[in-house]
Amino acid sequence: MNSTAMTTQNEKAIIRWLQIVVGLIFFMVLLGGATRLTESGLSMTDWHPVTGWLPPFTDEAWLAEFDKYKDSPEFQKVNHFFEVDDFKQIFWLEFLHRLLGRLIGLAFALPFFWFLYKRAIPRGMNLKLWGALLLGGAQGFMGWYMVKSGLVDRPAVSQYRLAAHLGLAIFIYGYLLWLIRDLRGRVRGSLQTAPFLLMCLIFLQILSGAFVAGLDAGVIYNTWPLIDEAFIPGDIYSNPPFWPGVFEDYRIVQFNHRMIAYLVAICVGVVWWRNRQQAPIVHGLLAMTLVQIGLGIWTLLWVVPLWLALAHQAGALALLTMAIAWSHQSRR
Repeated sequence: MNSTAMTTQNEKAIIRWLQIVVGLIFFMVLLGGATRLTESGLSMTDWHPVTGWLPPFTDEAWLAEFDKYKDSPEFQKVNHFFEVDDFKQIFWLEFLHRLLGRLIGLAFALPFFWFLYKRAIPRGMNLKLWGALLLGGAQGFMGWYMVKSGLVDRPAVSQYRLAAHLGLAIFIYGYLLWLIRDLRGRVRGSLQTAPFLLMCLIFLQILSGAFVAGLDAGVIYNTWPLIDEAFIPGDIYSNPPFWPGVFEDYRIVQFNHRMIAYLVAICVGVVWWRNRQQAPIVHGLLAMTLVQIGLGIWTLLWVVPLWLALAHQAGALALLTMAIAWSHQSRR
């Protein structure tokens, strides 16, 4: 086999590997959302990144794990009525979330080191993949840093740390998607301003959703298009004040999430109108935006049922994926 054919074969193998990792991260984000929405994330009160692969198997092991949970603020202030069977129900989701995180780490690291050993990674891609590996490690530490915030005195994780944890996961997801498209298309050229800004705006909207989830702000003001009996309440940024209410007040956080969604819709509409002839991908971008806004409204009106909230989260990832594809494509 000549060198050109070998290079093409290696690139296809790397693309397939990264696609699998991206798919796992997509599912990981949804599993993390389910963990948050079912309030299962504080069931495991310690972290053993190397040895924590197996769950409790015996009654004694379950009781020992439950005793640790009894010392947590969540048990003492919220779930004081729990018995060990109740504890198991919230434990399993958090355990699976952490287990999937470990599996993603292996799914990335083992093939990466194999490709390094075989010298199969294309020129210019080594450092980028090393960066992805370091980001993955940082994400594991960020997850535990988030959980720790709910083990001190407040029986809930910090919305700031939750947003950082989700934001880093989304960044890694988008970063790997970008690398895949680099390998596929060999596109060269500078980023175009409009696609890049739209990509950043959608990322900001996802972070805004993290604050909504972190404060449980979706279970209040369950009307649309009005919030607190007005489209834009007159005192929205004065009662309480904008700072720190923009990150800590339930009404402001939900209001901001709505407003950024409208801004995304307007920007996508403009993008579609200006590029509808030469960039077919913007048709999908417009359609997904409308679907995502519909899912968001439906989730709000139905007071955040789990399945619908996860569909809304999946829609956000799908929309970001399309924005990344358009931004990358526009470099031609």
